[in-house]
Amino acid sequence: MVSCNRYAQLEVTTTKKAMPSTTPENVITDQMRSFIGVASRPVSYEISRWDVARFACAIGDANPLYSDEAAARESAISGLIAPPTYLRSLLPGPSHEPFPEPFAHILDAGSRYRFLHPVRVGDVITVSRTLKDMFTKSGRLGTMLFKVREITYTNQLGQIVATQETTTITYGERSGDDAGSDFGEIG
Repeated sequence: MVSCNRYAQLEVTTTKKAMPSTTPENVITDQMRSFIGVASRPVSYEISRWDVARFACAIGDANPLYSDEAAARESAISGLIAPPTYLRSLLPGPSHEPFPEPFAHILDAGSRYRFLHPVRVGDVITVSRTLKDMFTKSGRLGTMLFKVREITYTNQLGQIVATQETTTITYGERSGDDAGSDFGEIG
């Protein structure tokens, strides 16, 4: 039991019943920490005019820089480019080995993008993902594992054209038959 007296001192009373610990120390293992800083297998994609035009149409963006070659050549960009969100359709390769995911459920906690150079039709973009950090928090869902990853998009000239930082949250107990499977490749 926890109570505060009028002098704002915290008083804690514990019971003799041992409660399972859900501190970060027993959720994040050394094996999990070994994944920090390790890049996934890179995957390369050739950016085609057809794919860019279809993507722009699908998102309802009629910008001529995405589909009108003559107009794009006349612009300051000097050619067809992909919409910035097109990069989200280019998935990184898998990790070299499965992440030892301790939880059963996953949530997307958002992304942050940094766009550095336009992605041009004809570019070859190589995508890889690196686990940057992980930490736990407790909430109404119990202990939650937050994984922060960076996805890097690099063109054929070796220029990083964009980065995407993604955060995923996993939580909830696994059943015996799905323990150890890795769905942590999302985002």
